[in-house]
Amino acid sequence: MDKIYIKTEFIKLQQALKLANIVGQGSDAKLIIQEGFVCVNGEKCTLRGKKLRNGDIVKVMGDVFEKNEDMEFMIADYDS
Repeated sequence: MDKIYIKTEFIKLQQALKLANIVGQGSDAKLIIQEGFVCVNGEKCTLRGKKLRNGDIVKVMGDVFEKNEDMEFMIADYDS
């Protein structure tokens, strides 16, 4: 699982997908989130403004990507 480190209390889901280089633009993030390809902590999430905090796990469905594999990452602060 890839870990994405942030210094803030939270990061919005759309921003997190861009930070993790899962999408190139916010419009791409909006599309895959609204289409239901993203899960947060095991539950489908269609809110691009969902606040992710330390320890939250985001999973993006593999069929969105050319590699056809699932991608996961965890948001954690620098103290972790």
